[in-house]
Amino acid sequence: MKDLDIATLLAVFQEMLGWTLWPLLLLAAAATIAFVFVLLRDRGVVARRLVWAEAIGVAGGVAAVLIMQAVTYSRFADLGGPVDWLLVVGIFVAGLIGSAVGAYAVMGLFSRAPEREARAATTGKELRA
Repeated sequence: MKDLDIATLLAVFQEMLGWTLWPLLLLAAAATIAFVFVLLRDRGVVARRLVWAEAIGVAGGVAAVLIMQAVTYSRFADLGGPVDWLLVVGIFVAGLIGSAVGAYAVMGLFSRAPEREARAATTGKELRA
């Protein structure tokens, strides 16, 4: 494997993940689109939502590593060289980022925009969506 291209990576990921590759890619695309929508709608990042998303992201990173261990034949004791450990760290980081983006998007879609909450609090009226 001298050349690394998109087709080779796709074949490797298809072999590793099987039928779950395409639903995961669709989920990642949907979470990214929802995240961008929430950022544009709220005109920026909401700090409270970001902190919760980061906490959920850490749990998502741990879950990604545990899922990786569940679907492979090797265990942590089988990790040999630095490349193996870098792969585990990469899987953790991918799970962390994916979970944080998805959690932020879900929290943003199902909560009110912060400036609308502030306006409702100052006027004493509930605003409709």
